[in-house]
Amino acid sequence: MAVMKVIEVLANSDKSWEDATKKAVKQASKSVKNIKSAFVQSQSVVVNDDDVSEFRVNLKITFEVK
Repeated sequence: MAVMKVIEVLANSDKSWEDATKKAVKQASKSVKNIKSAFVQSQSVVVNDDDVSEFRVNLKITFEVK
């Protein structure tokens, strides 16, 4: 039987939500092993001078506890 754990992670990118998501998983994988999935809980942007300057994601990362 596999035991799973979920953590919440926030990340940002000046390119896209997808890039922010990839950065979050890559950074989390440095200290969390056996990541199985990531659920994007919310997305938001920062707007400066009528232009989107930053993409933000709030992720739930699921990993297997061994």
